[in-house]
Amino acid sequence: MALKSLKKQRRIQVIALAALALVISTAMIGYAMRDGINFFRSPSQIAEEPPSPTEVFRIGGLVEEGSLMRGQGQEITFSVTDGGASVPVVFAGVLPDLFAENQGMVGTGRYVDGVFQATEILAKHDETYMPKEVVDALKEQGVYKEPES
Repeated sequence: MALKSLKKQRRIQVIALAALALVISTAMIGYAMRDGINFFRSPSQIAEEPPSPTEVFRIGGLVEEGSLMRGQGQEITFSVTDGGASVPVVFAGVLPDLFAENQGMVGTGRYVDGVFQATEILAKHDETYMPKEVVDALKEQGVYKEPES
C-alpha cells in the first residue's frame, strides 16, 4: 500500500512541476515578445479609432501625391492614404530608394498628436510586393489596382 501512495505522490509532483515549467516558459516568451509584436493599421482605421501615443504599430498605404516635403536636416513629412483617409507622417532618416509618391509604403512608429512619427519606413515599388494587409486595406477603400502582368 505504501508503495502505491509513494508512486502517486511522485506522479503528482512531476505533473505539478511540468505545469509550473509551462507557466514560467509561457510568461518568459510573452515578456520577450512584448516589443516584437506590431499591429498593422490602415489610415482609415487610425482615423476611426486613434491608437494611444505609447503604442508602436505599423501603418501602410500609398504615399499621397503632392504631400512629400523635405524639412531641415533629414526630416521628411508626407501623408499616407488608403483612399478613405490620410495620415500625416514625420520621418527623420534616409528614405528607401523606391520611396515615391503614389507608391506603397509601410512604416513603424507611434501616432502622437495627430501625426504618425515613423522610426522605420519600407517602400514597395508596386502592389506585387505589397504586404497582404496593405493590399486588403486598399481593396477595402476601392483604391487597389491589380498589377499588370
